[in-house]
Amino acid sequence: MIILFSPSESKTQLDGYSSICKESFIFQDQYAKRIEAVKIYNEYINSNSIDSLLDIFGIKDIEKIQEYQKNIFEAATCPAIKRYSGVSYSYLAYDTLNQNAKYYILNNVIIFSNLFGPVSAGDKIPYYKLKQGAKIGSFTFEQFYRDNFSSALDKYIDNQEIVDLRAGFYEKFYKIKKKYTTFKFIKQGKVVSHFAKAYRGIILKLMAENNILESKDIISHFPESLEVIDTTIKCFKEEFILNILD
Repeated sequence: MIILFSPSESKTQLDGYSSICKESFIFQDQYAKRIEAVKIYNEYINSNSIDSLLDIFGIKDIEKIQEYQKNIFEAATCPAIKRYSGVSYSYLAYDTLNQNAKYYILNNVIIFSNLFGPVSAGDKIPYYKLKQGAKIGSFTFEQFYRDNFSSALDKYIDNQEIVDLRAGFYEKFYKIKKKYTTFKFIKQGKVVSHFAKAYRGIILKLMAENNILESKDIISHFPESLEVIDTTIKCFKEEFILNILD
């Protein structure tokens, strides 16, 4: 089972591990390519104007710039699953899981970092800031990683089942080329985003706690607040339409 997951804008400032190196990441054969993108970012944030940095970081507070402007290659790291702290990660509550559930997360989840591309949940990454969809000149991170990491992802996934819990934007990093399962969240008749983030975390948590290895077993573990109202199949995608009841 491979679960594709989004990162989050908010992050912890945990460390505990040394700066990034080849062994920090999955897809070590692609390390030079990954570093190519990180170098472009690192050079930009350490050589551009305040206005440019406010834009690429996606912030308005000038005083925050110093927090993010640093040499990314010298920064301490922590596992990606602990670096991100947004809504999905709050509802996943990784630190509260038992050891078997944590092992499941570390071995089954691929997170699509805006800066580092596809990383495993256990990959070691530093604290950083990069606005979703940010460009540096004509360079776009999502296109770069799609062009350079899709083959590695295809090979890694191989014949394993896929559950796609990414937000729509992160589909730009990797197009799935085989059957997969995903979910759309509806509340009071409308597609939702904030609640979707929460329930993606909830679904990942229940998958980990129940050691889900086949997508057909996910629905039987849904909380009472989720109701399946429809299922659609289009090309490779099987999408469950879920009504949020609470």
